Amino acid sequence: MKKSIFIFAFLFAATISYAQSNHYLTKEEAPLDTTFIGPPPAFGSLLFEQDFHMYQYGKTLRNTERGKQAVKDANTSTDNILEVFSEAFGMKISKEETPEIYKLINTMKEDAGSYATRCTKNLYMRTRPYALYNEPTPVPEAEEHLRHNGSYVSGHSATGVAVSMVLACINPERQNQLYKRGLDFGESRWIVGFHHYSDVKAGQMVGALVLPALINNKEFMKQLDKAKAEFARLSKKQ
Repeated sequence: MKKSIFIFAFLFAATISYAQSNHYLTKEEAPLDTTFIGPPPAFGSLLFEQDFHMYQYGKTLRNTERGKQAVKDANTSTDNILEVFSEAFGMKISKEETPEIYKLINTMKEDAGSYATRCTKNLYMRTRPYALYNEPTPVPEAEEHLRHNGSYVSGHSATGVAVSMVLACINPERQNQLYKRGLDFGESRWIVGFHHYSDVKAGQMVGALVLPALINNKEFMKQLDKAKAEFARLSKKQ
């Protein structure tokens, strides 16, 4: 009985450790306090009016191809991120075909999407546009979960920029395409109504702050070298 309890406890601890390992940076090493970018636009200000009009414009795009892409971009799983960035990267990137790149992105993406945005989100706790205007979104399965989660700044937008910059380190010849795709990944959030336009712009700024912190991390640099070697090897085969 004691042996069974010990095994269970060990497996449980291992599971928790694995779940918490998807970061290169500690909370202290990440650009955690990003409140220096300032608060979101005040209600009734001209910038708030811009947010409102961009929200209305986003709704007109939802039945277009751009709107469909915005729905797909809502999924921040590593598999989906690599799929939507593959065209810009110029090569299919996946867990099966590019395992070293997969490991790199899988471990760093929440350094941007979570650690770098959490402090600002918690400080302002801005209401998301779909909740503010009490309207449905094209991603209904995510509405309840995110309804009471701060809108400013956008973690999706920070992730998109940070991932694009890391992928550009691996394949610099495609950096322009990657940077554009990284920005588009965040822009999708005001189209689907989960973020205000200013949330996205602030999130993109925060995302750009993550790479310098990662470069100072030995484990990240070690995995980046493996990802570069993998890309070089696969590029020769094409």
